[in-house]
Amino acid sequence: MRLATCLFLLASASSAAFAEAPADFLAGYSQEAKHANPGYTAPSVQRGQRFFTEKHGHDWSCASCHTGTPTASGKHAVTGKVIGPLAPAANPERFTRASKVEKWFRRNCNDVLGRACTAGEKGDVLAYLMSLK
Repeated sequence: MRLATCLFLLASASSAAFAEAPADFLAGYSQEAKHANPGYTAPSVQRGQRFFTEKHGHDWSCASCHTGTPTASGKHAVTGKVIGPLAPAANPERFTRASKVEKWFRRNCNDVLGRACTAGEKGDVLAYLMSLK
């Protein structure tokens, strides 16, 4: 029993050490975007909202699955699987683990755009999602 308790506490401490905040990702994407494009100034809530709701040459937009209200649950357009709210204010677990953030940006950007999102696009979308209360 004592060993199980120790292992649980160790695992919990390790998870907390790797937890990040949405603002950490936003700062990283902004820095990466500035490095890739010296003309880039800062993430934009307006650009992020536009990017999130518009279709980009494919059949889907981000809102196709995450809905036009990212503070509410969505549903995958093909599988029907329920998707928890995307906005961090409605779902505090969003944008807290680098492995998940990158996995889902990679998969979803490919579905929506047919390519990887740029750091600027990720920053804009995240700025929009962080602005929602």
